[in-house]
Amino acid sequence: MDHFIEIREHIQKKYSKYAQDIMELAKIASKSDIINPKLYEKYDVKRGLRDINGNGVVCGLTEISEIIAFGKDQGGNKIPVDGQLYYRGIDVRDLVAGARGRRFAFEEATHLLLFGHLPTRSQLDRFCEILGDFRSLPPSFVRDIIMKAPSRDMMNMLARCVLSLYSYDPRPDDTSKKNVLRQSLQLIAQFPLLTVYSQKAYSYYHSDASLFIHKPKKEFSTAENILHMLREDSKFTELEATVLDLCLVLHAEHGGGNNSTFTTHVVTSSGTDTYSSVAASLGSLKGPKHGGANIKVCEMFDCIKENVPDFDKGKLKDFVAKIVDKEAYDHSGLVYGMGHAVYSLSDPRADILKSFAEKLAAEKHMEKEYEMRKYVAQAAAEVIAEKRRIYKGVAPNVDFYSGFVYDMLNLPRELYTPLFAVARISGWSAHRMEEITNGGKIIRPGYQAVAKRKPYVPIGERVEEE
Repeated sequence: MDHFIEIREHIQKKYSKYAQDIMELAKIASKSDIINPKLYEKYDVKRGLRDINGNGVVCGLTEISEIIAFGKDQGGNKIPVDGQLYYRGIDVRDLVAGARGRRFAFEEATHLLLFGHLPTRSQLDRFCEILGDFRSLPPSFVRDIIMKAPSRDMMNMLARCVLSLYSYDPRPDDTSKKNVLRQSLQLIAQFPLLTVYSQKAYSYYHSDASLFIHKPKKEFSTAENILHMLREDSKFTELEATVLDLCLVLHAEHGGGNNSTFTTHVVTSSGTDTYSSVAASLGSLKGPKHGGANIKVCEMFDCIKENVPDFDKGKLKDFVAKIVDKEAYDHSGLVYGMGHAVYSLSDPRADILKSFAEKLAAEKHMEKEYEMRKYVAQAAAEVIAEKRRIYKGVAPNVDFYSGFVYDMLNLPRELYTPLFAVARISGWSAHRMEEITNGGKIIRPGYQAVAKRKPYVPIGERVEEE
């Protein structure tokens, strides 16, 4: 590890002598990259592939999932409604309710997403058996790939691991449906190992923690294996495993238009391999505007607890108002975990997770903190409604409670976004196979060029721009 640090410092020193040059070039690049905002209106450009009301531009069809945020009144007018989420036409609330008392809710949801129907008991047992057998890594992979040059970011480490698996695959570039399904099942099974082992390497090298590695158990569910491999004593309660299992179900899929899943469609449409496609989606998910949002929620609540340690409701609302007014926390004006790009009145995933978070808080004797978070959500909705003009309601999204659940499970924060990936690999895999089956055309949206025409100037006649 010392040798690795030396190499990194050498590289930094090598490039530092050009620091001033790069700073000046960056200023020049920034000037040349500015686009007049009025031009977006002139050419009717849907920035972020969304219209002025936040509705996504329809650029594809899918049978994998459906998000409902608006309905119509008796007059046919569009109105906001409580959010609904369907996996292959099945309400996710019913999926969660039907899985109560059973250990493999995530595996059942994954089967549904991949194959379009709920498995019978024997089908689910066989599916879990396949995943259990696939839940291993190539010989020496942990030593040669994960333990060497560990990244300071888990998502980058996960992407590196995925790209490295390409080298161990006997048919990495075979994009037939059969082979892509095999690769997908392997990755779904391997993601918990890649995630947990990468975190162990991270903690060992960067936090001076003890290094221990547990092998997964074939008879355990994905959620149970995560807790088993993470904890030194391998112990966990039934409720802990159930709640983590639920989190995986709720994060497994969220429509073809979310940033990482759309990335899956875009990259898959080029005809590239599964590992490159998944690595690209991981890069998207890493962003704080997407999968990294739950960490921002936790950091925001750390700030709230530091400034309002007595959880006084009046003080809490006042501090939330300071956050909205850009006077507190990160001065962005954002109350992280509140609102959603698609949902209007409510996020069904947040509503489901809220009830399980309450149960877990009771087991962990953290009822007071749960009540504090519940009140902050209420206060934030009121403050935002008072201070801003918004076209739809503001309610907690899934990130508002998922980070709190992970905190109660004593999961390392650097794992929050990778755990999102452990769940979402199921949805990505389903969408990749859907794109392969129905695609045919490479996805290539248009960009309107707005640069003015300029003559070519011979090099001897050029002058430096100010």
